[in-house]
Amino acid sequence: MDKIGHLHTTYFQGVLCYKGARWTGLSKKKSILTGLVCGTLFQSTIEVMDGFSSKWGFSIPDMAFNVAGISSFALQQHFWDDQRITIKVSSIPVSYPSDPIVSENSLSVSSQKKRAENLFGTNYFERFLKDYNAQTYWASVNVHSFLPQGNKWPAWLNIAVGFGAENMYGGFDNQWTENSNLYNLSQNIYPRYSQFYIGFDVDLPKLNPKNPLLKTICSVVNIFKIPSPAIEINTNGNIIFHILR
Repeated sequence: MDKIGHLHTTYFQGVLCYKGARWTGLSKKKSILTGLVCGTLFQSTIEVMDGFSSKWGFSIPDMAFNVAGISSFALQQHFWDDQRITIKVSSIPVSYPSDPIVSENSLSVSSQKKRAENLFGTNYFERFLKDYNAQTYWASVNVHSFLPQGNKWPAWLNIAVGFGAENMYGGFDNQWTENSNLYNLSQNIYPRYSQFYIGFDVDLPKLNPKNPLLKTICSVVNIFKIPSPAIEINTNGNIIFHILR
């Protein structure tokens, strides 16, 4: 999830910087270059800072996904002069249970809710950025742009393919230390698993709003997926229908 988050962030930074450059009057070629440089610079700065951190360290996979994200923007803009496949994110708040979890030495008690608050924060903004159990990343495909000219498919209606995860309470496993007490969530009871989605989305700029302010808002907000019905297939072997995802 973290790696796809890097891809999404670099992608939308490139897109927004490109649109800003076009707005100033720069040519398409120079605007793409502006998006490439700015998106790469913003994320590479973070990676370099992480490289000097004893807690994180420099991550080659993170940089690889940064490159994938900025390349996705640049290649589409160069060859199609459009973003036919938009990388988006959505976040549906998760209600974590307060059921007691006993430490390995049986001397202390915690809960999934407490662990989630320590990891992801307590307000919606923090949770939106950090909570991998709530996040889904999407490749939103503008079907109309791939069909022959004159097709009847609505230009604003996309098909979105998403990826998410569940029961993530740590970077690599569900084991953590709290006040020197070790906690461990059983994989049998709380399995970490992946989720794959397919659903509908709205390509907001394709609504062609006439108001300049509304047009700008649609361009910026288009980095988020519009909640809509979706089907989930997960690695637990379940198929689930969601009214909104």
